[in-house]
Amino acid sequence: MTDDSTPQTRQARLDRRPPHVTGQIRHPKFVYWRRRVVLVVSVLTLGYALYLGTTLAFALTNQSYGVSLSARGAEWGREHGMGSIVTWVEQRYYSLNAPKKGGDPSKNDFGSGSPDVNIPREGHLPAPATVSTPAKVAQAGEGVWHPVGRRTSAGIPAMYESFIRPDAVHTSYVIGLVWMDPTLLEAQLYSGSFIPGGGPYKHSAPILPKTTGNLVAAFNAGFRMQDANGGYYTDGKTVLPLRKGGASVVIYNSGKLTVGEWGRDFKMTSDVREVRQNLDLIVDNAKPVAGLDATNTLRWGKTLGGKFDVWRSGIGVTSNGAIIYAGGPALTIGSLADVLIRAGAVRAMELDINTDWVQFSSFNAKLGKFVNGGDGKKLLSTMVGPPSRYFTTWWNRDFFTMSFRESALTGTTTTTKP
Repeated sequence: MTDDSTPQTRQARLDRRPPHVTGQIRHPKFVYWRRRVVLVVSVLTLGYALYLGTTLAFALTNQSYGVSLSARGAEWGREHGMGSIVTWVEQRYYSLNAPKKGGDPSKNDFGSGSPDVNIPREGHLPAPATVSTPAKVAQAGEGVWHPVGRRTSAGIPAMYESFIRPDAVHTSYVIGLVWMDPTLLEAQLYSGSFIPGGGPYKHSAPILPKTTGNLVAAFNAGFRMQDANGGYYTDGKTVLPLRKGGASVVIYNSGKLTVGEWGRDFKMTSDVREVRQNLDLIVDNAKPVAGLDATNTLRWGKTLGGKFDVWRSGIGVTSNGAIIYAGGPALTIGSLADVLIRAGAVRAMELDINTDWVQFSSFNAKLGKFVNGGDGKKLLSTMVGPPSRYFTTWWNRDFFTMSFRESALTGTTTTTKP
């Protein structure tokens, strides 16, 4: 006879009872495995959601992601594999918020100051000719060049600015043009930890005070490298492979900047100091290249392509080597090419687009005086990015600067050969 007087013995007998007696139901093994999988997936999903939320919060408070919250959110989305979604949203937004047609801009939008400058005849390129407007009838002052920024020790302006309307349809908008003299100015490419990525680099933001005594201008570069369909070369190394046929800004050891097609207009030599590629040329032989109206995301950008009327910027070179910058609102890639040609460009390419990234600043102070963002003047008052961005440690995108050559400070002559 079994002794079940102890609690342990009684519990053992209860544990041996069938499930229908005890109320415990044992499921097949796959049920327990499924539960474990659901639990693991739930934990991972929650963790990823927390990660996305944390990184989004960081992006929305990070100035390097843009001035506006929408730009910061877009940059965050592209960084996290949502580029196609961001592009779709942007396209819907621009379709619903297209620039208005017709109208007139303010009479003060075409620049100020006398266009007549009493300067020596030699030691610089001839001043640019008035730009014809794409609009049907030019308004007073439209297309007229005005000296801007610092002047050489001999009082020669190295830059001129002009303002025209982008086309004959969006006539209430004004874009800015800048003409730069490479016989007086030398260029420098500043590289960022975000664009092109990597580093450290010899030249990165912030612009150091000791280098600003002859600083004349700073302006935006091109697309994020994953969207640029091109390469990047600086500090004697290839950061990203250069693409044959790619539109390229090339800076030589002499500080000369030029624009053209890689592999045709120039190739890698010991004289090349920096190369920044972005898409394909939009102007060649002083004409718009074929297919600017086509939906070709490789040639004109996989973000918005070339058909949307948005803020865009571009850079070109004239037949005598002068550099032309163009930037402003309501521009398709075709109208950007058109205004660059009107300003004298024989070859040109698109730089960055959208309001947060199109930014040109000129600087005006006594030669030798250190300057900062407070001394900068935006090409257009509607440019949302302040000149101070180039003087901050958080600015992590690439950009260009133009500074006086030593000869411009001493009054000696110079050449711009590589």
